[in-house]
Amino acid sequence: MDVASTGLRVLRQIAESGSFTAAATRLGYTQSAVSRQAASLERSAGTTLFERRPDGVRLTPAGLALLRHARTILDCLTAAEHDLTGTAPRTELVRLGLFLSAGAALLPPSLARLAATDPQITVTTAEGTTPALVRALRAGSIDLAVLTSRPPHRPPDGESPRLHVETVADTELLVAAPSTGAFAGRTTVHVDDLVDAPWIAAPASASEPLLGAWPGLPGRPRIVHSARDWLTKLHLVAGGFGVTTVPSRLAPMLPPGVSLLHVEGAPPEIRRVLVARLPGRPAPAVTAVTRAIVSTV
Repeated sequence: MDVASTGLRVLRQIAESGSFTAAATRLGYTQSAVSRQAASLERSAGTTLFERRPDGVRLTPAGLALLRHARTILDCLTAAEHDLTGTAPRTELVRLGLFLSAGAALLPPSLARLAATDPQITVTTAEGTTPALVRALRAGSIDLAVLTSRPPHRPPDGESPRLHVETVADTELLVAAPSTGAFAGRTTVHVDDLVDAPWIAAPASASEPLLGAWPGLPGRPRIVHSARDWLTKLHLVAGGFGVTTVPSRLAPMLPPGVSLLHVEGAPPEIRRVLVARLPGRPAPAVTAVTRAIVSTV
């Protein structure tokens, strides 16, 4: 095979972003340039590497096999560049991805514990949805990911080999409501009383659930504000502009004017927090970061 590093970078970015268009945007290329690189890779490999689907692009088994080698090759090229330029890192770097509400509760205590036990490790972080973080893990753009899952807690994706997953904690999903108004003084709410409530929720996509609306709500939720940022959602709730869902682990961080309600008349919504990485023996720094995250719960 005669494959250039540019083609391998394109392969990795397509795997992470799930589409040619998104890969082109992140790499600063035109979509046609990415398509040409993808076609060139497939010619060199002599097999189909990409599965074009209505909801995006997935790597075929052959594409995933090449991706595993691409990660190693690109990491070696980066290391060689550091050696030649004299910019080799003095600390061990771990790239950590977290789902959108994990940072506030897990990240500060985990980093504090890591600074005390393993000061030679540097952690960089990035937020994303669980599907996006799984793609980033597969692509080698991050080393470790904090994910969330809902019952029946299937593997994060159907690719092979399976990711190595460790459970951090289970947390209950609650409803955050204004402390004044219709839900004032209450600690519970029946699911039927939420049908006509004004919801503050994040936009959904074909592969991701609506974030912020009660999953077992009878009927379609009435979305009045769309926001992904949890601080924005909670301050809108405090202002009396709607309700949203919130994991119970965020209870200590609620702003004044927000009350948490347990939902009755529907099965409990339990969310599992996971730490995931690629299979195989992890680097000691990845193990140390995993240990710091698990020990904060």
